[in-house]
Amino acid sequence: MVKVKFLGHAAFLIEGSKKILIDPFLSGNPKAAVKPEEVEADLILVTHAHGDHVGDSIEIAKRTGAKIVAMYDVANYISEQSDGKVETIGMNYGPTEIDGVFIVQVPAWHSSSDGIHSIGNASGFIVKLDGKTIYHAGDTFVFSDMALFNELYGPIDVALLPIGGHFTMGPKEAAKAVELLKSKKVVPMHYSTWPPIAQDPEEFKRLVGEKAEVVILQPGEELKV
Repeated sequence: MVKVKFLGHAAFLIEGSKKILIDPFLSGNPKAAVKPEEVEADLILVTHAHGDHVGDSIEIAKRTGAKIVAMYDVANYISEQSDGKVETIGMNYGPTEIDGVFIVQVPAWHSSSDGIHSIGNASGFIVKLDGKTIYHAGDTFVFSDMALFNELYGPIDVALLPIGGHFTMGPKEAAKAVELLKSKKVVPMHYSTWPPIAQDPEEFKRLVGEKAEVVILQPGEELKV
């Protein structure tokens, strides 16, 4: 059994034979369910360089010894920010295996920067752990190539999709993404952390209809896959 725990905003902890933390923005996150010092991880996946996604990855990696996996340029940036005190693994769009976990870094339509300088490209991740396939979209708009993710690596058991609008897909676009991905279940994320991305997840659920099971998680809640 694999557990997918929502930590708030776009942060998730996937727990099975390994603990995989994604976009651990906890400090300064008004929706965070835990503090950085309360999280354990074997791998930390970072989708892009924005502060609400890099988050506390360095602090957590220093404490736990977790490896940080990100786009090559983003990984180098994180290594520099940590003065080389954390282990980073830079990759690019494509598949790899790290410590027994199959990971595919896939495109995302979004910017990636430290707020001033562009740093690499944004991405999402497909993770295969203990026989389950989980897709974290990162920050993105919908695009038709999402259909390839299911074709190449599906069936996707759970898709974690942003619905906040303004910076990412809104409910309408995310519902179209569900149609393309053909995921069994979908969890909305990246909404209502701040006023510009305020959304009603029930509207997203209505738009998805019978295409997939929409599971609305509150920060701290988890889904068993």
